[in-house]
Amino acid sequence: MSSVFKNVKVQMQNALRFCKIHPNTQKVLATPQNRILFSFPVQLSKGMDVLQGYRVQHNNWLGPYKGGLRFHPDVNLDEVDALASWMTYKCALQDLPFGGAKGGLAIDPSKYNKEDMDAIVRQFTRGLYDHVGSNKDIPAPDVGTNGNMMNKMMDEYNVIHRGTGHVKSVFTGKSVECGGSHVREEATGRGVALCVEQWAFDQNIDLEGKTFVLQGFGNVGKYAAKVLEEKGMKMIGMADHSVCLYNPQGFSVMELFEYMRSNSSLKEYGQGTALKSKDELFDLECDVVIPAALEMQISEENAKTMKCKVIVEGANGPVSPEADEIFAQRNIQVVPDILANSGGVLVSYYEWVQNKHEEVWSEQDVREKLDYKMGDAYRKINELSKNRNCTMREAAFVYSLEKLDNVYRKRNV
Repeated sequence: MSSVFKNVKVQMQNALRFCKIHPNTQKVLATPQNRILFSFPVQLSKGMDVLQGYRVQHNNWLGPYKGGLRFHPDVNLDEVDALASWMTYKCALQDLPFGGAKGGLAIDPSKYNKEDMDAIVRQFTRGLYDHVGSNKDIPAPDVGTNGNMMNKMMDEYNVIHRGTGHVKSVFTGKSVECGGSHVREEATGRGVALCVEQWAFDQNIDLEGKTFVLQGFGNVGKYAAKVLEEKGMKMIGMADHSVCLYNPQGFSVMELFEYMRSNSSLKEYGQGTALKSKDELFDLECDVVIPAALEMQISEENAKTMKCKVIVEGANGPVSPEADEIFAQRNIQVVPDILANSGGVLVSYYEWVQNKHEEVWSEQDVREKLDYKMGDAYRKINELSKNRNCTMREAAFVYSLEKLDNVYRKRNV
């Protein structure tokens, strides 16, 4: 078992101390319902290659499977197991009619030209075809994928489908022009920022002039940073996959937006002081730390020395179980991933509904719905953590487990 999937198991076991779940519910949720592995040949500019695709469908008690597709060199079955499990709990926490899934390819998209990536995306979709559908499993973008890829997946699905009409509701995260929803691109990062705002309100803290550190300047991190800057916060530390930077005066998020339009990394950005490692980044004195990169980034050793007031998880599983225990002992609050980064699946749900009903909602309407649901979710989990005398992560899992358990009992007990 990988450390990532072990993380999910530990989080679930910790939550079970604060709720009573039917033993059968626990057994079913401990293992994904379906693990789909498929190989597919693809003709590339340098010749034929055969790639291995993954799709893990964890649970569908609440509705169709839902979850992203990750194209990254480190993708493996254990990681996808973990990510699919988190999606089940995330959808339950937000009261969505979805279950959890995840999938992907172990490739580095930056190593392929546009024509080769198009071929990979379309052949990958053919491998997925029998396992997805608008009422079965609805994929979305994740690390290494984007709206343009979802457009092509939707197109290829319909080439194979040959049904009545053009089906848009099988994939979410598409561009607006191709049936996607307004606000989807910014949704996950915006949700992270809204959790920071809710935390500050609960603590009676004015965010003006407060500082934050961000790891990961991808889609999630950059939009979280943008919203927090608009609220008067300063980003004093930041990192992508190539460099960690520090500037006590704060970085301009909009300048970084512009820089990243024409650069693949921040390595040559040329502003701020370069830090030796992510450990130095996490150790900066600040109010908020946002890990928005990959899993298992904050270790037990990091947790002993970090000087922030709150950690808001933009990535999935960035904090190790051992670090979680130390943060609880040190009274450093952790807003868990299944709450903090759930804005993406919320707007994916809105996109799915719009596609189903052939509607187009305004940007303002979608943003208002997102903001309300994120605030409501934060408040209910925060209140539950106080009532059960547990951490917010434990409360988030308690809420999701009890919701799933109720469905199991109604059907089977």
